[in-house]
Amino acid sequence: MSGVHRRWNPLNKRWVLVSPHRNLRPWQGQQEPPAKPSETVYDPACYLCPGNPRANGESNPNYASTFAFENDFAALLPDPRPAPAPSGSLLRAVPEAGICRVLCYSPDHSLTMSRMSVEQIASVIGLWREECVALARTPWIRSIQVIENRGAMMGASNPHPHGQIWANQTIPDEIAVETEAQEEHWNATGRSLLADALAEETASGERIVCANEHFVALVPFWAVWPFETMVLPRRHYGAINEQTAEEDQALASVLRELTIRYDNLFETPFPYSFGLHQSPVNGPARPGWHFHMHFYPPLLRSATVRKFLVGYEMLAQPQRDITAETAAERLRDAGSVHYATRSQD
Repeated sequence: MSGVHRRWNPLNKRWVLVSPHRNLRPWQGQQEPPAKPSETVYDPACYLCPGNPRANGESNPNYASTFAFENDFAALLPDPRPAPAPSGSLLRAVPEAGICRVLCYSPDHSLTMSRMSVEQIASVIGLWREECVALARTPWIRSIQVIENRGAMMGASNPHPHGQIWANQTIPDEIAVETEAQEEHWNATGRSLLADALAEETASGERIVCANEHFVALVPFWAVWPFETMVLPRRHYGAINEQTAEEDQALASVLRELTIRYDNLFETPFPYSFGLHQSPVNGPARPGWHFHMHFYPPLLRSATVRKFLVGYEMLAQPQRDITAETAAERLRDAGSVHYATRSQD
């Protein structure tokens, strides 16, 4: 599909406009400063390095692997203050309770997922599970969102390898619409929406980036961001706590390869936001939910030119400048050996 067209996203029930020719337009707009990989193993000024004091005065332990703690500047609080009460029937506000955690991936300040070993990433996956299981024991928690913002371009406030968990009292909008779409498909067909989508993607193969026995990383047919990807398990299950140890290793392997390919694409520490999407907790059974991960990276043409979701995207509908098929091909061609390692050989 090389002409202008729209693609349907059955997971969030939205269209995306695809305009492949727009990537050829001259660019005289903003260019970001090129990012460089860190070589600093320990930073005495870093709030997340082992043994260092954090902003609130507490000190981190001298952790040797992973480390999690309550976010010192949490966006959600277990005991929120009463919400403002505007007058009128259309203006509503309600309090929202929640818990926010920070997850340090490694004591090494210079590491990112693309530079970690499979075993190190598997330890991070184990931490995700441990934290999600613990948070789900709080009966009023309904949704648990694991996220990472990598790079200053995606708003990371600290370069130390880390992610976050936001656990909500209510189900946020993105999870709510994915829940609705997956349950509708399950009720209509008796099958998983994303398992069916994965079967079609596997049959085609043109949007698959990398895969192993248990997981597939692909550019979804309906992708919005230029090099957006989704990571899907081949087996149908709803949450990370349902993964086996073998699947942990397989997910770690795919995440390592995918993030290496991202870095290789423009030979830069590739910025992105990613998140785990999993079934809500402490509520009714959700048999249609299929665990998956989203990667939303902003870079479009080079290490310094990003895609801006502005104007038409904000006021009408999402639009992308290259096809999902082209993006997948470029990520496949980027290779699975990190560029920094190649330059040392």
